[in-house]
Amino acid sequence: LLAPGVNIKRTPLNGRNFEFLSEDPYLSGMLGKAFIEGVQSRGVGTCVKHFCANNREYDRDRQTSEVDERTLREIYWPAFEYALEAKPWMAMCSYNPVNGVFPSENKWLLKEILRDEFGFDGVIVSDWWAVHSPYRAVKATLDLAMPYVKSAYDSLKDAYDKGLITMEEIDERVENILRLIEKTETEKAVKYTREEKHAAAVEIAKEGMVLLKNEGVLPFKKGKVLVCGKYATTPPLGGGGSSCVETDFVQADLCDLMNGKTEATFIRGGKQSWHLEYTPPKVKDDYMRAYDSDAVLICIGHGEIIEKEGMDRTDIKLSPEQEQFILNMCKYNENVVVAVYAGSAMDMSAWIDKVQGVVFCGYAGEATNEALASLLTGESVFSGKLAETFPKSIEDTYTGTEMGDGFCERYSDGVFVGYRHYDKYNKDVLFPFGYGLSYAQFAYSDLQVEKKGELEYEVSYNITNTSNYDAKEVSQVYVKDVFCMLSRPEKELKAFAKTKIAAGETKRVSHTLDMRAFAYYNTALKKWYVENGAFEILVGSSSRDIHLKAKLQITLADETQMSQK
Repeated sequence: LLAPGVNIKRTPLNGRNFEFLSEDPYLSGMLGKAFIEGVQSRGVGTCVKHFCANNREYDRDRQTSEVDERTLREIYWPAFEYALEAKPWMAMCSYNPVNGVFPSENKWLLKEILRDEFGFDGVIVSDWWAVHSPYRAVKATLDLAMPYVKSAYDSLKDAYDKGLITMEEIDERVENILRLIEKTETEKAVKYTREEKHAAAVEIAKEGMVLLKNEGVLPFKKGKVLVCGKYATTPPLGGGGSSCVETDFVQADLCDLMNGKTEATFIRGGKQSWHLEYTPPKVKDDYMRAYDSDAVLICIGHGEIIEKEGMDRTDIKLSPEQEQFILNMCKYNENVVVAVYAGSAMDMSAWIDKVQGVVFCGYAGEATNEALASLLTGESVFSGKLAETFPKSIEDTYTGTEMGDGFCERYSDGVFVGYRHYDKYNKDVLFPFGYGLSYAQFAYSDLQVEKKGELEYEVSYNITNTSNYDAKEVSQVYVKDVFCMLSRPEKELKAFAKTKIAAGETKRVSHTLDMRAFAYYNTALKKWYVENGAFEILVGSSSRDIHLKAKLQITLADETQMSQK
């Protein structure tokens, strides 16, 4: 399976963001690691990708990513480092040159970092058509060039005949591939029924959807709900490109699933064409039905037309026609809820203040409608959180609408990516990293930080569910370096947990923070380094909603301040 993609969501314009996991390296790595462990426990191999600094689709096959080493190590490499702990069978290198050298022939990236430092011993495969020099790729320890072309074979043979590569180097690459083939023959897949697979898909979809706004309109009560938009009947499974996976499961109609809990009826609300032109049929009738309803649910978003491999978005808004449709519906009904289907951050500023509720569905797969209906009617409780910041506008991001010059994109934002950027410049955001509402309410208390060893601290705290709903809460632990000799982010995510808490119940949550949680990469020393001094432990329900704080003074001996890991 050519997944997971753990590239950082550096800009919300990246057309392939829907495949990636987060703007945060720790979260990306932990989610990628869990994905690998889960898939491979079923006898199926994974391929972590795309190493590295592949954060645009625009000119991805030739535009070099110019990134300093500290930024690579703190932002763009950790997700791979953490994911590799789960021992994926393969790793894929990216198209884009990094500091002027294609990854497929970059010995420093593939041999010294990926294999020697991070300990990867599986097959390194190129992205399709990403090998430009077969013999240099062998030198860099790339094992498999995809797809097969005879000219690459001829080039490799010619290089061998000229003494540019040795048979020993070729044998090493072949041995890795043979071990992979042997593994596919010995690993036994776990069998599941179609019903079991779909039940799992429903639960996964429920866990991931995020409630962004709720002015008391959700869960829907008994009454008339007008459901608009074609995604209510055919929700998008994902963006476009090589990640597209077809399903033989036919989605149940959202209205049918909601009926019984509420009285739902459907109107298409317009036709979404290739150019996203919205043509409202029977406009007056539609608005009269909205006026006569107790609430309106608009199912709207992007899909493979806008978010796709090989191209970037030009903005992060809905189409003008879609935005106008929302605003028009708000004129005729005061309880409008918008369900957004998209794979990355969205600017909702044109309509967010007019609606009463917003649900970010993402691309939730074959069980989208079942999960959404269960959440909207209160049968299930929202527990998803945003893995990226939603800015108020694209102009608030560091990169803006710039896409490089076709030859080079300079990562001059350094380590200040995602919420780190908005914190540094004290920018207001639409929805912060880690944000997500619930029907339940939670109270945080009793933060304790206990030193467990010279290089470890245990962080623990209580979460109380003060509502009448059984629910889950995703708590987040951030570390702040209060004073440092170089510029560091205001705070960085270092632990998180999703905890199921019954109504009225209190649970204690614990995490262990090691030296890496407090360190930055010192390029002069070529090591991870903890600068002695004051730190703060911050516990919250999002990066901008911190409930508990604790101060911490770290004093380490010189020899323990530095680490390779």
